[in-house]
Amino acid sequence: MTIALDRTETPVAHGDAGHPRGRTARTTARRRTNLFSTAVLVIGALYCVLPVLWILVAATKSPAELFSTPTAVPSFTGGFWENLTGLFAYKDGVFGRWMLNSALYAGGGGLASTLIAAAAGYALAKYRFRGSTWIFRLIVAGVLLPQIMLAIPQYLLLAQVGLTNSYLSVILPLLVSPYAIYLCKIYAESSVPDEIMEAARIDGASEWRIFVSTGLRLMAPALVTVFLLQFIAIWNNFLLPFIMLTDDTKFPLTLGLFAMLRSGASQAALYSLVIMGTLLAIIPVAILFLSLQRYWRLDLLSGGVKA
Repeated sequence: MTIALDRTETPVAHGDAGHPRGRTARTTARRRTNLFSTAVLVIGALYCVLPVLWILVAATKSPAELFSTPTAVPSFTGGFWENLTGLFAYKDGVFGRWMLNSALYAGGGGLASTLIAAAAGYALAKYRFRGSTWIFRLIVAGVLLPQIMLAIPQYLLLAQVGLTNSYLSVILPLLVSPYAIYLCKIYAESSVPDEIMEAARIDGASEWRIFVSTGLRLMAPALVTVFLLQFIAIWNNFLLPFIMLTDDTKFPLTLGLFAMLRSGASQAALYSLVIMGTLLAIIPVAILFLSLQRYWRLDLLSGGVKA
């Protein structure tokens, strides 16, 4: 009888652990968690996408329709083309000059800043020299320092050498980014093996040759990320050009559209042109982001294969 009781009690114990009600409760809990996560992601996506959709819809409306038609309903009466032609005709086509200026500031400044960050991060990661630890600590401290605090000192410094109201006055203060150097330093430590550097030294390569031919290639995914961050930061920068520049032909898009918006207080028709300019300012950033995204995927794939 004892053996029979043991045999009948044991399955009951195991059956409790895998009871259908327990599995149903766990499945329900997982579904609720998935629904909550999905709802949070949808809300975040709407928060990011809705302003862009509003700009796209508003850009289709003529100045007369902008405030007289429903907000979410686009117009198909030719307002989009009217705003586009009016924008490029504004002040003899100064908007096109602003776009070229932004491309110069963001493209040239972002590329130069990325190369400087790559060299500084590589040196701090792969070499040991006197004061390197304290230099890195100062760089980390610079990450915590708001850039707005540096704008006025930078203006006073550049004014002493006569560089204000010039292209260099916008580019030079943005060449050194503490955050970009920090990212490059961390990535170089993990992606550039010392063994490869030693093998290159044995083959007679100089330190500069090792950095250019080996370090930059291995750090390429991080450099793409740094360039994208720098490009977006400079493209959207407003305060520094606002302080440094007075000539409207040297304005970037942010400052030029702000000047148009101020003029719109007396000319309501300019509001439609500002909205169209904002839409055109978003397009280059979106194209750059989508075109560089594939490099991040390749990096993740290569990391998974190596692991």
